[in-house]
Amino acid sequence: MPVKIRLQRHGKKGKPFYWIVAADARSKRDGKFLEKLGIYNPNTNPATIELNLDNSVQWLQNGAQPTDTARAILSYKGVLLKHHLLGGLRKGALTEEQVEEKFDAWLKEKEASVAAKVGGLDKAKAEAKAAALKAEKEVNEKRAIAAAEAELPETPEVVEGEIEVTEAASEEVAEAVVEEAPVAEEAPAVEEAPAKEEPKKEEAAPTASSEEE
Repeated sequence: MPVKIRLQRHGKKGKPFYWIVAADARSKRDGKFLEKLGIYNPNTNPATIELNLDNSVQWLQNGAQPTDTARAILSYKGVLLKHHLLGGLRKGALTEEQVEEKFDAWLKEKEASVAAKVGGLDKAKAEAKAAALKAEKEVNEKRAIAAAEAELPETPEVVEGEIEVTEAASEEVAEAVVEEAPVAEEAPAVEEAPAKEEPKKEEAAPTASSEEE
C-alpha cells in the first residue's frame, strides 16, 4: 500500500491550519489517515510547526513519500537530515555517536537562526509601534495648537518693517498738515483816535475904557 505524508486541512474559512498525516495515497485529502505526525499553522509569524520527529523518520524508512509541502516542512524540522544520517549508519559510514553529534549541531544552528528571526520580528514590531505612537503624538499636539489658536481673538499681524513704515507715514502726514494749515491773518492795528483839541479860550475884547486910554 503506497503511503503519503501530506497535509490535511482544518480550521475555518480564511484561517486554515493543517495536520501532518501519513495516509493511504488512494484516500481523499481530508479523509482517513494512518497516523497524525504533527500540525502546521501558517497563521503565525513564523509559522508554528509541531512534529513527531522519530515517527516521521520511521515512515520515511518504511517508504512513505511526502508531498512537496510536506517535504519542505520535514526538511525544516530536520526529519530529512536525520533520515539521511541514519542511512549512513546503516551503511556503516557513520556511528551512532556521529549521527547524534551531527544532528545536535544542526539543531543548535537551526534554533539560533529561528531565534534571530523572532528577535528581528519583535524589534520590527517595537519600532513600528514606537513610530505609530510618535506620529499620533504629533497629530495630537497639532490639534491642540490649532484649538488654542481658534480660541484666541484675531489680531492683525504687523511686521516690524510695517511698523516703521507706519510711523514714518504718520510723521509725514503730520508735517503736511502743519504746512498746509492757513496762517492766521494778523488783526489790523487799531488806530489811536486823535486827541480832541481843547477849544482855545477867546481873548477878552478890550474894554472901551482901555481903548480910550
